[in-house]
Amino acid sequence: MCRMLTTQSRERFLKVNRSVRIAGHSTSVRLEDAFWRALEDMAAVEGMSTSKLIAELYYEALEQHGSAPNLASVLRTVCLLYREERNMHRDLPRLA
Repeated sequence: MCRMLTTQSRERFLKVNRSVRIAGHSTSVRLEDAFWRALEDMAAVEGMSTSKLIAELYYEALEQHGSAPNLASVLRTVCLLYREERNMHRDLPRLA
């Protein structure tokens, strides 16, 4: 096997709840710590706070798909897609 799980700290897999404000409403998002780190890196590259990034992604999901019933799932998918995009363009800033 690839031994990926055994080389990571347990904290990266812990689920963490955070409150974010979207359209003036507070909502709670529960993601694994590894995804929060990826979102923080993504927000830094984009020059905005993590909360602002999440709100922007929510609005984009609404615009593209008409809804975002599972925001945590959308955020996990965005993290993976963003990382793939960065890996394809190695000259762009890389996520940690």
